[in-house]
Amino acid sequence: MKIEVTKTTNSKLASIDFDNIPLGRTFTDHMFICDYEDGKWQNPRVEPLAMIPTHPAAMALHYGQAIFEGMKSTLSRKREPLLFRPYENAARLNASAERMGMPAFPEDLFVDGLKALVSMEQDWIPPVDGSALYLRPFMYADEPFIGMRAATSYKFIIIGSPAGPFFTKPVKLWAEKHYIRAASGGTGEAKAAGNYAAAIRPTEIAKSKGYDQVLWLDAQEHAYIQEVGTMNIFFKVDGNFITPTLDGSVLHGITRKSVIDVLKHKGYTVTERKISIQEIKEAAAQGTLEEAFGTGTAVGIAHIQEIGWGDDVIPVSTEFPVGKAVNDMLNDIKTGGEDPFNWMTPVL
Repeated sequence: MKIEVTKTTNSKLASIDFDNIPLGRTFTDHMFICDYEDGKWQNPRVEPLAMIPTHPAAMALHYGQAIFEGMKSTLSRKREPLLFRPYENAARLNASAERMGMPAFPEDLFVDGLKALVSMEQDWIPPVDGSALYLRPFMYADEPFIGMRAATSYKFIIIGSPAGPFFTKPVKLWAEKHYIRAASGGTGEAKAAGNYAAAIRPTEIAKSKGYDQVLWLDAQEHAYIQEVGTMNIFFKVDGNFITPTLDGSVLHGITRKSVIDVLKHKGYTVTERKISIQEIKEAAAQGTLEEAFGTGTAVGIAHIQEIGWGDDVIPVSTEFPVGKAVNDMLNDIKTGGEDPFNWMTPVL
């Protein structure tokens, strides 16, 4: 499908200070947009970033049919733009769409749209180590209708935002005993907007206690670890790595999947299984809890320093040799270094 391109005549690029980028507030000049009407996706285009007229009865505003992805474009050592595993994001978007009763988006068009946008915005990719052009593909129901059913019209859009390193120091987690992120049969493994809305209040509570993020526990017993804020989580216990199994309540993280491959490539055993917070507390007490980190597109690898659980504080680590090595390898791959997994896709 041909992508029409309209270039802005008023670029904001010259005003950007790449050494001081406010997180999530700076956006590139253009966006990719495509419409779902009459049962098919049509009119794919790249056009200047602008407000989108939305009817007050747009169904996404009332019934929550809204999903998104998060990914990054980085520069190779030759300053050529690259994408990290874009077809994985395309497949996950469609898995989310299926769960939310939304139409699938053609995976090749998803990647072509990314390439068309990034090729125009490649000068927006920060040249600073650890930085990237964050890309936000999203889909929402824009049909104006008040009624409980799947919408018949949608928009798919990709916007870009230059981003520096997310967490620059180890994080502290608060294990939440009351609020939940997801339950079996719910939308936990979908990247649905409502999942994140439900996390805002508990996250604010965690921050008021001096913590950075919520450590989510299971909905039934509040005993088993699921995720960290917007990240998946890994623990190194007695030399080996464990991470919560994908049980329908845990997001299928693309960075998670990549980290598992990198750890195995480095010779570590990685086991996906249920992990109780009590088990982690006992491992810390016994001295076998050696390291822990969160993984996600925005953060890459976020080292975990401690976990608050009720009246207990579970110390994790002040040194993160494996997490740093994994992060270094991922960053090297993303910037055009040796790529034993063939993960990188050139934009041009």
